[in-house]
Amino acid sequence: TDLPGDMADAAHDCAKQVAELVGAFNLEDYVPLCRGWDLQGLGRRTRGVHAKFDALLETMIKNKGKERREVADKANAKDLLDILMDAAADPTAEVKLTRDSIKAFVLDIFTAGSDTTATTVEWMMAELLNHPHCLQKLRTELDAVVGRSQLVGEPDVAQMPYLQAVLKETLRLRPPAVFAQREAMQPIYVRGYTIPVKTSVFFNIFTIGRDVTWWEEPLEFRPERFMPGGAGEDVDPKGQHLQLMPFGSGRRACPGMGLAMQAVPAFLAALVQCFDWEVPNPPLDGGRGGAGECQEAAACAPSHAAPSSTTPTINCSRIPLYPLALSFHITLPLSYISISSGINLQHAGLLGTRILGR
Repeated sequence: TDLPGDMADAAHDCAKQVAELVGAFNLEDYVPLCRGWDLQGLGRRTRGVHAKFDALLETMIKNKGKERREVADKANAKDLLDILMDAAADPTAEVKLTRDSIKAFVLDIFTAGSDTTATTVEWMMAELLNHPHCLQKLRTELDAVVGRSQLVGEPDVAQMPYLQAVLKETLRLRPPAVFAQREAMQPIYVRGYTIPVKTSVFFNIFTIGRDVTWWEEPLEFRPERFMPGGAGEDVDPKGQHLQLMPFGSGRRACPGMGLAMQAVPAFLAALVQCFDWEVPNPPLDGGRGGAGECQEAAACAPSHAAPSSTTPTINCSRIPLYPLALSFHITLPLSYISISSGINLQHAGLLGTRILGR
């Protein structure tokens, strides 16, 4: 659903606050005596954000209902909200969707889907900027597979092994979810330890991805390890190999895994194809770096501790000219960090939006 500017800003702000609250240290989780007192004000803030989000979603649903009544041709392309409202209005549906169900579904998309996706793209770009030779390899692959006569899209991802290797290496080194939680349905015995029934078990995905038992030089960003001939050539991030499970594993794995494996690399590829990236004040010694020290900060998904800035320049030689209101000398300074909406194109204007959104 296309949102007016003020509603889009409000949704972005709410999603950002949700990410901050989920990642905040809550004393009540560790000191039972403090439960119910809301000493840090997190409960009050959470209720406030929920009220704002609920009002925003109510407005979206009302606007969509009005739009659907005014548009006679129901064969037009439908967005997610259309599909949910159709399901709610279907008397033969096995599962009856309520208004609250629709709100909850859209809320999940706004929060769980946007923050993790944006953070992964952010880390991928930061690592590529810190490793220019990897960025150049990806550009070479883009030119070979997609060429310069069309924009890269999701169907191209399957034909780009190095792009997929960059994604896997980023998910290994910077997983969007640090832990996966499961509950023991029966007593389990692991290496001399007894895990009683109903016990919550947390799998440290972050640490597993940096374990020297599985990974050579685990702190190094090296996509080549997932290329043919590399040690991780056959390792898949979809939960079949426990040394790399950024989406969890089994029936309770992340439901957005398939979408992420397509949309995230396609989005990054568009950024690399359409822009030349320059890091302000690169290191004079020629060493790696430039996008920052890549320190994680607490949030719904581990993000940069401090926003990094780059200067992307539209590369007119790499993209088809027909979608653009062309200018051959535009340089677009912007911070590519955005916690909930992906790459921040606020300063890029219509030109950049059309390049990436086509």
